[in-house]
Amino acid sequence: MKIAIVEDDINMRKSLEIAMGDFKEFEIKTFKNAKDALKGLDDSFDLVITDINMPGMDGIEFVKELGGKFEVIIMTGNATLSRAIESIQLGVKDFLLKPFDVDTLIEAIKREEKVQNVKKTVSKKTKNDTSDFLGESEALKNILKLADKASKTDASILLLGESGVGKEVFASYVHKNSLRAKKPFVAINMAAIPENLIESELFGFEKGAFTDAVEAKAGQFELANGGTLFLDEIGEMPYGVQAKLLRALQEKEVRRLGSSKPIKIDIRVVSATNANLDEKIKGGEFREDLYYRLNTIPLNIPPLRERKDEILSIAEITCEKNCKKYGFENKTFSDEAKNELLEYNWPGNIRELISVIERAVILSETDKIQKEDLYLDTRK
Repeated sequence: MKIAIVEDDINMRKSLEIAMGDFKEFEIKTFKNAKDALKGLDDSFDLVITDINMPGMDGIEFVKELGGKFEVIIMTGNATLSRAIESIQLGVKDFLLKPFDVDTLIEAIKREEKVQNVKKTVSKKTKNDTSDFLGESEALKNILKLADKASKTDASILLLGESGVGKEVFASYVHKNSLRAKKPFVAINMAAIPENLIESELFGFEKGAFTDAVEAKAGQFELANGGTLFLDEIGEMPYGVQAKLLRALQEKEVRRLGSSKPIKIDIRVVSATNANLDEKIKGGEFREDLYYRLNTIPLNIPPLRERKDEILSIAEITCEKNCKKYGFENKTFSDEAKNELLEYNWPGNIRELISVIERAVILSETDKIQKEDLYLDTRK
């Protein structure tokens, strides 16, 4: 286990280095301050042990700069409750008060090592998990390659594509494969919220901010703090709210309605739209500066008619799920029904396909779903 120790007191630093040298399972590297540590840390380190009170950059600021990339144990000689709480909110697992003996520190490290082993096991099982996607095609593989690259960064992603292609599934996939995977994933649909409520929904409000505000409420930005905020149908966001969204993204802080106190936020934004934002910008309906802020990495999700290799697998999985849901014996598709599914244009994409299969499962009289059970003839 490779451990970084960040301690400005040379005597403390050397004594820890010597004491822990007796434990062959640990590889120790020491740093005299946080700035040196930030320069020297890389992916080979498993754990960071840091003092709080250090010149230049203190331990709390240091942990914030690490951004959750490493597990951290904090040690300090004059802790306050507020500092302890702040460190816990940042994800610090152990908080050791000086003076402490080496055995106490080793116990804390051992606890952390157990946690890391569990995390590594889970990570191996879930890394790049594509189980949320019901089919597989070359077009899907190509867009997933781009999504994999994008997910490892904190860059804003704009998901483009027709309605029903699975944009929220892609947003969830990006989150699950990002460094923020252990933090919240919060999705909000701009088109589903009344225009006069969008601002309070995004940024929250204080008690008494307006007539019905009988108690304070955190907004979606606060709920997503540390994780990913998915803004679906971003093209439907009212123009007046767009400026406030842009400011929140630039300043990395929000203000609840009725409050003058800013709240710091650390989120990754993924947005989606089936609208032509270029046209909306030309028509004065969407801010160009916000567009560039959200569109660092555009991912254009192809429609189902360009992913025909997925149609039958999605249909079969959906059929099986609905048979279980409604208590039917397993049903299958006739060859004519399969051909019908492949030939149809699917203007509603995956959402339409799932709906059609559910209906066919319910209405088909036998365990073999026929072409007529799909009711697609009149919809071509």
